[in-house]
Parts: sequence; structure tokens; C-alpha cells
Amino acid sequence: MRYSAFAILKNALRGNRDWTPAWRKPEPKSKYDVIIIGGGGHGLSTAFYLASVHGITNVAVIEKGYLGSGNVGRNTTIVRSNYRLTPNSRFYEKSMELWRELSHTLNYNVMFSPRGVLNLAHNPGQMDTMAERGNQMRLMGVRSELLDRDQVARLNPGLDVSGSARFPIEGGLLQPDAGNARHDAVAWGYARGADQLGVDLLEGTEVVDFLKEGDTIVGVEVMRNGERSEIRAEKTGVAVAGNTGRVMKMAGVDHLPIESTVLQAFVSESIKPIIPNVVTFGAGHLYVSQSDKGGLVFGGNIDYYNSYAQRGNLPVWEEVTSELVAMFPNFARLRLLRSWGGVMDMSMDGSPIITTGPLPGMYLNAGWCYGGFKATPASGWCFAHTIANDKAHNLNALFTLERFKDGNPIDELGAGPTPWYH
Repeated sequence: MRYSAFAILKNALRGNRDWTPAWRKPEPKSKYDVIIIGGGGHGLSTAFYLASVHGITNVAVIEKGYLGSGNVGRNTTIVRSNYRLTPNSRFYEKSMELWRELSHTLNYNVMFSPRGVLNLAHNPGQMDTMAERGNQMRLMGVRSELLDRDQVARLNPGLDVSGSARFPIEGGLLQPDAGNARHDAVAWGYARGADQLGVDLLEGTEVVDFLKEGDTIVGVEVMRNGERSEIRAEKTGVAVAGNTGRVMKMAGVDHLPIESTVLQAFVSESIKPIIPNVVTFGAGHLYVSQSDKGGLVFGGNIDYYNSYAQRGNLPVWEEVTSELVAMFPNFARLRLLRSWGGVMDMSMDGSPIITTGPLPGMYLNAGWCYGGFKATPASGWCFAHTIANDKAHNLNALFTLERFKDGNPIDELGAGPTPWYH
């Protein structure tokens, strides 16, 4: 079924009896051309682009829970491409290109809102850094605007731009066509699109082992409805974010240049519109925007310990809320409604891994740090190309595992090989 205004009108007149499920609930086949482990944004987008771009429709997406139960539904919904280094800038701008047309591509409203992303600067040195970053963005064809304090104040009247502010604001860098998208709608849209192209979406199916012939991966063993079975495929892609280490260990890969940590997100009670765009704090790590329901959606640093739990600790609550109130003092009396955590796969240089291997018949998508949601379209697009052609696209050619061994990191922040600094 194609969604449209006519379909809504037709079903309204017929008592909504003609709506069909967004995707099927198929039983697994014994063999596929491609298996994708992970039914999150990256796994679902990979399956969609394998089918829509490369014509590979005999594909299974294997998800141990329900589709979208991981990080794709546990983030702060920000999409942007304001990077300095060329590989990251090109990759994330490809993602922005796909975001702009994604609702039309999927025939599903992902609620993409190009409201702008504003990075604040709090001293002259930061303003110089913002100018450098903005110029690099422009050289790569990415829109950017360097704003002074008065321009920032006009754009966000709620900000404390006074001289008595705890962290005085000098100005900021705006990417005007970046913004937000609805995270669960992205998962549902890609799932529906892949399903309509013939992809099997296997929910409630957990991978418990890999099938090997020598060193070559030839499929997986799964647990479904309490029963074990085998699913074979010529190609197996892994896109499981913070669970990468655990899944890859089943294949005999014990060491990877990533660590798993928790990243928390928060939502306040609903208030009238006050933040027109995404605002990031330059004297710490905080990003905040306002949802369509009126709640403030914000997050900041990861919890500085390794964990697979989808929950965090109170020190991060204190840190991000104090930074929020430093920027917007009028938020001090707001109530926090809820918080949650996502398991992040933090790479050693802060940049992703989209590559063939590390075993024959296997393909790896990991190391997303803070950038997983905004990368969803480009990640799936590049991973699908890599799987279909057995080699990387130019956009992800440098996102290899070998770069860590060869000393060629893509270190956006210049922070060195410490995952939680990125």
C-alpha cells in the first residue's frame, strides 16, 4: 500500500478497514544471498539499499528484539554534517543529501526538520576555531554561517548572552540546513521500504553462533521461539552498534578497536516553543533541541565506563542539566520526564568502520560513537555498496579496520586513541 492523502481519505470513509501491516512477519528461509545482523537503523537501511539500489532482494535482517529497539530509537534525533576532516565531511554530507529526500524515497514521513544546528563559542579562541571549521565546511560544499553574539541572540532569544553569564557567549557556527528527524519513524520507514522490496525482517531472532567453512563465514545459527536453526548466506553483514564486540566474539574475533559505553538522553516536560534549532554548548558537552510535542530533548557526554546496559548514572544527569541551565537559566524549574541510554560503539579515533572482513564472507559496520543516527542513510547506502560489490565505495574507502594498524586514524577532534574523548 502506498501512503498518500488519498489513502487517508479513502480509509477514513471506509472505517479504516483497508490499512495493511507496515511489514510482514515471515518465517526464515534456510538460505539467503545476504544476512544482515541487527534490525536498527543501519541494518534496515542497508537492507533497503541492497534491494532498491543493487537489486539484491533475497536478504534477511535478523533482530533479537523488535525492530528499532536499540540505538536508533534511543538518541536525540540530530542530523548534521558540520565536520572538518574531508572523509567525514563527504560521508556525512552524503547522509544529509539522502535525509532531504528520505520521506519521498521511503513513502514514509520521517519528519525531517532542517531547523539548523548552532554550535556556540564562548571565547575568541573558540570563534577562531569555528571560523576555521566553517571555512572547511564551505570548501566541501557544506553550508555554514559564522554568527556574532547579537546574531545568536536574535536566533535564540532564550539564551543568556549577557556579560554576567557563567559562560559568556561570543558567537557561534550555524549549519542552517541541518536539524532533526523522528528516530522511530526512520526505523519504521526503512523497515517498511525493505519489506515491500522483498526483504525478510526476522524479529525475535537471536544470533547465537556463526557457521564457518574453514575461516569463511557461511551463515548463522539462531534462536527463534525457543528453537535453534541454521540460516545460510554467501554474505553476512554485522551492524549491531554497541553489541559489536559480543557478536564478533562468536565468530572468533576477540579484539576490535572499539569500546562499548552508555550514552544517555533526556526529555523534559512540554513547554511552548522556545528553541527554534539545535543548540550545542561550547564550554562542555551538551546538545539540546525541542521536540514537536514541546519537550526539550538533550544529551551530552557518555558515562565514562564500559557497559552494555541501556541505562546510565546520575553524574551525567548533573553535568548536562547544569550546562543546560547555564545556557538557558529560565529552564531551571522545568521537570525532567524521563531518560534512557544507548550502548555506543566508540572507536579509537571517533570515526566509523564500514568495511569488508575481518573474515571472508563477513562485512562490518561499527564504531559510530556519537554519529550513528545522523549517519543512518549514508551508512546503509555505503554498507550496501560494500556488500554488493565486495569493496568499499569511495565515501567509506578509508573507514577500514586496517587504518588503526597502519597508523592512519581519522581523528576529527585530535584526541588520540582514547574512545571516550571522541
